[in-house]
Amino acid sequence: MAGFARPHPESLAVGALLTVLIALGQISTSIYVPSMPDLTLVFETTPERVNKSYGAFLIGFALSQLIYGPLSDRYGRRRVLISGLTLYCLASLACVMATSIEALIAGRFAQALGACAGPVLGRAIVRDVYGRERAAKAMGYIGAAFAISPAVIPMIGGYLHQWFGWQGSFWFLAGVAVAITCAAIVVLEETNPGGGRGIRPRELLATYRMLLADRAFVGYACAVAFVFAGLMTYTAISPFLFIQHLGYTPAEYGLLACVTVIGFFGGSIATGRLTTRFGAARMVFAGTLFAVAGGASMVACALIGWFNAAVILVPMILFLAGMGITFPNGMAGAMAPYPRAAGAASALVGFFQMGVAALVITGAGLLPLTSQMPMALVITGAGIAAFSGFFIFAWRHEIARSGHD
Repeated sequence: MAGFARPHPESLAVGALLTVLIALGQISTSIYVPSMPDLTLVFETTPERVNKSYGAFLIGFALSQLIYGPLSDRYGRRRVLISGLTLYCLASLACVMATSIEALIAGRFAQALGACAGPVLGRAIVRDVYGRERAAKAMGYIGAAFAISPAVIPMIGGYLHQWFGWQGSFWFLAGVAVAITCAAIVVLEETNPGGGRGIRPRELLATYRMLLADRAFVGYACAVAFVFAGLMTYTAISPFLFIQHLGYTPAEYGLLACVTVIGFFGGSIATGRLTTRFGAARMVFAGTLFAVAGGASMVACALIGWFNAAVILVPMILFLAGMGITFPNGMAGAMAPYPRAAGAASALVGFFQMGVAALVITGAGLLPLTSQMPMALVITGAGIAAFSGFFIFAWRHEIARSGHD
């Protein structure tokens, strides 16, 4: 390795690695979903127990976000990232070797603790390398590539299950972990100049209190969390509408899911091209309005009595276009004022995002599913909450700040 020069932090190779890191949680969440029905037979258990392996991952992912960011602010991004990826690889192998549903649940929880290092530190590295407005632009382009994963990953999981059984997905994830760990060692430079000091719980809590006291941070976090909650509501409810009520097969539903990716992809491209011109705050303002419009148009179609694939998909494309604009700009805006605490800021936004989504989905699951109206109302409410939270807490402060830049 003597004389080896790592790629420039803004190079395509580093950008590709960061994209995979940021998508790692989503990849890990959805790739084994096609195997879940079969797991009830493999482990002689109930669907409810199998679903706990999904819930265990979400819980571990949410909680560990509060740890990785501050750790990386103290010890450096690269060291903490490699440690997390190593844990992820070992936990994936533990899932492969699971002989009971309890062992799989424990393995999934540990897997989440490792996987979380990818998106939290990936976003923090983007902030380290690109700065405030350019970070939003970079996140937009990364988001455009990231947008294809919801459509592609379940399809890959289905084929892995068909070819190798339920363990195939976890072997695949272990292989991904090895590949990206090696890539991180070879490609990534340390981007956090503040690393190296020990972490103290009192200082950690003080950092979180500082972030929560910042109205702009809270506003950006609201925008990110509630648009994400809208997407998760659609993901959780739409299969029942399309398959049970509209008569589509699971395979046809998978193809329809690809259609909505157009919206997120388009919003992400718009972010990459327009953020440096208009700024993160104005982009979040516009993005959350798009989200509200998408949800409201779905409600309008339900009120008229239209109930078919088009009147669900087209409004959702509009909602996801707003998410594609809001998500990268909201993340960048929240982390921008805190270059020395970007990891903690990224972690707290991620925790808020997962927590809000879990609460919204829990409430949405209690509603009747006789038409798209209940889902449409929740998605519209999520869009309104995203816009209102950003406008109330962040808009005036950020516009005033940009006027003095």
